[in-house]
Amino acid sequence: MNLAKFPRKKYTESYTPIEKLNNFSEALGGPTIYFKRDDLLGLTAGGNKTRKLEFLVADAQENGADTLITAGGIQSNHCRLTLAAAVKEKMKCILVLEEGLEPEEKRDFNGNYFLYHLLGAENVIVVPNGADLMEEMHKVAKEVSEKGNTPYVIPVGGSNPTGAMGYVACAQEIMAQSFEQGIDFSSVVCVSGSGGMHAGLITGFSGTQSQIPVIGINVSRGKAEQEEKVAKLVDETSAHVGIPNFISRDAVTCFDEYVGPGYALPTPEMVEAVQLLAKTEGILLDPVYTGKAVAGLIDLIRKGKFNKEDNILFVHSGGSPALYANTSLFA
Repeated sequence: MNLAKFPRKKYTESYTPIEKLNNFSEALGGPTIYFKRDDLLGLTAGGNKTRKLEFLVADAQENGADTLITAGGIQSNHCRLTLAAAVKEKMKCILVLEEGLEPEEKRDFNGNYFLYHLLGAENVIVVPNGADLMEEMHKVAKEVSEKGNTPYVIPVGGSNPTGAMGYVACAQEIMAQSFEQGIDFSSVVCVSGSGGMHAGLITGFSGTQSQIPVIGINVSRGKAEQEEKVAKLVDETSAHVGIPNFISRDAVTCFDEYVGPGYALPTPEMVEAVQLLAKTEGILLDPVYTGKAVAGLIDLIRKGKFNKEDNILFVHSGGSPALYANTSLFA
């Protein structure tokens, strides 16, 4: 497995820190918890999509593209960071945003939606809730091509084998830091949404011959559907990066008890998790992804999933701008 053979941009100059959370660990009375601070990655306000975009944007440029096209929700972290990468690379960027459940007049001009405009978004297309986002992006790509430009379509969340390589690289980074700091991690916990981070970590640890289990906390789908989605991407990513050995589907573990009423819909446990981490460690989560994932981590600790002597690493994927679009939840 040699990632050096793939084109890659560099949006963060060094490893993101692994931080020991003494106060948070003490408050829960369970294992020792560490955070991999990918909320501190480069590009506007950071977050895990920066790692994916290092490979996706490089691949786009390698293929002669001048226009990035991607999609997500109104408050999409991925869309924010794709636009930021386009700004940095002097490329055009078109965002296809799926309208939420509220009508347009109630859409708040804050959070990531505000940042799209601050970053100079020239073309933001809003489609109805439930639209086929890939189909909508290909319509846009056809229009871009007809105008003489070269489009590059990035899937929702940047979650394909090219994007997932960002978290294959992250797994290698974690192993290097684990060795340097003398920490043996019992488990790695992460958000499992579009699946690229989850699949990339599993693939990366397998490629380094590590046996660290990766636990995904679902934010939108049921357990069986999400595990199938992640397992498929693990297969595709491992083939893409050249891992010769089959990665067992048993390596894919998801918990779906923390999704609540649906994607991006709040739960009391998410609110508790966001508030607890802010008040014990001064670290901000977000209400859609990391808030629910840490709520899951807290519940698993309280249920005795981990031993007190375990070292648990949570990969903090960022997303705090979405807090400012949901302030009423924390009043």
